[in-house]
Parts: sequence; structure tokens; C-alpha cells
Amino acid sequence: MKFSIKAGSAEKINTGCVVVVVSSKGTLGDEAKLCDKASGKSISKIIRSGDFSGKLGETQLIHNPTGITAKRLLLLGSGDARKFNSRNSAKMFRAGINVLQKSNATSAHFAIASLKVSDRDANWIASRLAQESEDCSYRFDATKSAKIKALAIKNISLAAITGSRRKELVAELKAGQAIGKAINHAKQLGNLPGNVCTPSYLAKEAQDLSKKHRSLNTQILGEKQMARLRMGSLLSVSAGSVEEAKFIIISHKGAKSVNRPHVLVGKGITFDTGGISLKGGAGMDEMKFDMCGAGSVIATMGCIAEMKLPINIIGIVAAAENMPSGIATKPGDIVTSMSGKTIEVLNTDAEGRLVLCDALTYVERYKPRSVIDIATLTGAAVATFGPHANALLSNDDKLASTLLQHGEYCLDRAWQLPLWDEYQDLLNSNFADIANIGGPRAGTITAACFLSRFTKKYKWAHLDIAGSAWHSGTLKGATGRPVPLLVDYLRNQKA
Repeated sequence: MKFSIKAGSAEKINTGCVVVVVSSKGTLGDEAKLCDKASGKSISKIIRSGDFSGKLGETQLIHNPTGITAKRLLLLGSGDARKFNSRNSAKMFRAGINVLQKSNATSAHFAIASLKVSDRDANWIASRLAQESEDCSYRFDATKSAKIKALAIKNISLAAITGSRRKELVAELKAGQAIGKAINHAKQLGNLPGNVCTPSYLAKEAQDLSKKHRSLNTQILGEKQMARLRMGSLLSVSAGSVEEAKFIIISHKGAKSVNRPHVLVGKGITFDTGGISLKGGAGMDEMKFDMCGAGSVIATMGCIAEMKLPINIIGIVAAAENMPSGIATKPGDIVTSMSGKTIEVLNTDAEGRLVLCDALTYVERYKPRSVIDIATLTGAAVATFGPHANALLSNDDKLASTLLQHGEYCLDRAWQLPLWDEYQDLLNSNFADIANIGGPRAGTITAACFLSRFTKKYKWAHLDIAGSAWHSGTLKGATGRPVPLLVDYLRNQKA
């Protein structure tokens, strides 16, 4: 899909479909007024008929509109203009794009020069339009015998928004497109089945990124190398599987000087049966999504390379498959982590923290400026937040506050939970330095408490995306979150 800025009056734009905005009670935007006048008040007639009112997300597609150069005219409802904020604008864009994609239009022009979003500027609007267009274009057919027909729409243009600079709008269109593609990349990895998307598959995906982007370098560690590093905790998870664990290191060198990097760490459990602590059968197919943290890291690294961010970033993926077998780790087993701390594995289904703790120890060597781990870690996060918020815990309030702000800005929101010392005692073990679960209460917090034991030497934040990473039911599929949050955070860091 190509994005551009196009000048010209809405009714005279030569395109497959011109898109204009109508707010609640049929109030026409400036561009809609021009089209209405040119078409002999056709929009006003539709509104008077009661077929269109301008409520948020409402659409009306008109073919071969009289007096208008475009082959189609799409009316897009923005709702109450006084309440038209960033979240409503994203909903409006998605509604319009979905209609365009169902049509045979090969091009579309969003005549929204006069559009006002109460809490965002013109650059955000341009970026969001491109992001939503790419996001909505995603279709999964990798494992289907019949391929899905390609979308007809190939070109989307945007009117220069009042008060904006053309060069900045073009840059934001490119940024939004890169983010949208990265969201789709993460969705694709999440949606692949466990017999395809194995630890080795994720490793190859990372290597392919390095071939595509000059700023990236990828290193893959196998189990023998992990054993030499004494990653006993991570290796205890892969012990029961025939799939070899992979430790994936993706480096983006964007700064000219050798600066301390920001680090992303992704949980990459490519399938989670629960191990010997076997899960129930219902819904277990969705455990292919247990690598969505890893998918978001790989996709984000590709995105920041495409955007050529002028900072140094390391992406780490701890990839393994959690299976039951005669040599699998058992409840009650004690393993030694890379840090030297011993762990009593009370539940082999709490395996994500076991792979992450060794990864969090490994990243100490980079003396990182910040570390964010991303993991589908706890059912408690799903019970607490549902699909809406990423659970956030951190050992640094400033880092947490920054992530919360970026989540609000890019609409990939997070909510902070406490990481108080009072919760740490729930991880006490009679036989090891720490237990891998803390009991039935405060599961998201105690999981983060476990990880915090391995993050004493740097600023660290933990994103539990168990609720936000995928949808269940008829909409089953990965969401690509929290790629927007990660990219927005990294875009705003200085070298």
C-alpha cells in the first residue's frame, strides 16, 4: 500500500473513492459541504431521509456521485464533534478503511484537511491513518489451501491537514505504515501454529530481518551454548521437548557512538502444554499464542530498523517449547538459574518466568539504559484487565510513568500494578532460594516479583500481555500488541 499527500478540492480529486466526514446530527465537515454542493445536495438528501446521521463509525458508500470526479463517495461518521478525540478518530478510520477494503476501489483520498482531533495534532492523524490502513489489511492464509484474494486498494492519499507541514506529514505517514506493518508481522507470528512456529522458526525469522536491514545483526545461541552460560532455568523448560530451545539476540546499531542500549526481552514459548503440570484440554490450542511477547520483540526490531531510529537497541527472545515427557522437569525439581539463584519449580506451567529470568540476567552485560520484558505471563492479568490493558510493573517509577504516557498517546494502553516488598514473601521456598509461583492470590504481581529478583542492576519494566496479545472466540487471532507502545517509547528515546 502506498501513502501520499494530495492537494486539491475534495469534489475534484481524481480517485477511486473520496472520503469526507460528517458529524452527529448530519453536520457536514468543510469537505463534505463542497461535495454536497457539487453533487446537487445529494449528501443533505441522504441525511434528511434518515439513512445517515453521522454517528461515530457510521458509513455510507455512494457510487458514481453526480458532480464529483471520484468514482465513489464515502461518508464517514465522526459522532459528536465536541467529543471527537484520538480514540474516536481511530475507530472512525477503521470503519472507513474496512468499507474501502470491501469495495473494488484501488485508490482512496481522505479529504480531512479541516478535521480536528481534540487531543492530537495533524501529524498524529496522518500516522494513525496509515497505521490503521495497514492493520486492517491483515489477512491470514499461510496455512490455508486457498489463498485470500489480494485487496484491491493500493493507494491512499491524504489532504494536507490545516496547520501541518507537508514534509512532516509525509514522514508520519511512513512511520504509521511501518508501525502497521510491524503489528501485522507480530500477528502473523502469533497466528502460526505451534508445529510451524517453533523456536527454530523464530530464530530464522530474526536472521531474515538482519538480511533485510543493514542496521540489524542477529546471533542465535543453541542449548549447548546456553548450558555453558549456565542458563539452567531456561533449559529446564525445554527439557521435555524434542524442539531445541533458542536464545535469539537482535542488535540494532542506530547511534554513531557506542552508547548503552535499550533492551527488549520477549517470552517465546512457542507452545505451552503446561508441561507435567498439564493444562486442561479446553482452549489449549490458544497456547500457540504464548510466544506473542517474542513476536512483538521481533516485529518491533524490524520496525525500528525500517524507521532508522538513531539509538542502540537490543532485542532478546528466549524461545522454547513446554512439553511433558519422561525427561521433562517435574514439580518439586530445583534448578539453578544463570544468576546462581536456585529455583523450586512448584508448577511447570509457570514456565515463562523461568525462561525470562535467565534472559534478564544475560542482559546485564549490556549495562542497559532500560529493559522492558514482554510476556503472556499470567491468567491473573486476563482476569484483571480483560483484553484492554497491558499490565505494567516496574522497579523504576519514572520508566513506568513514561511507558504509561506512551501507551495513552498511541492508544496501546497499560495500567500499573504495585511491586511492593510485601508480596515478595509469597515466593519463599523451604528448599531453594525462590519458588516459581506465589500461590493463588495476586498472580500477576508475584510473577513480576519473581522477575524483579533478576533485575537489580538496571531500570526494568514488565508488560504482562496475557489479556491483550490475542482474541478468543470467533475473532480468534493475535492482536500485534504491544508493538505500538514499544515503538512509540523507543522513537522518543535519545542516543
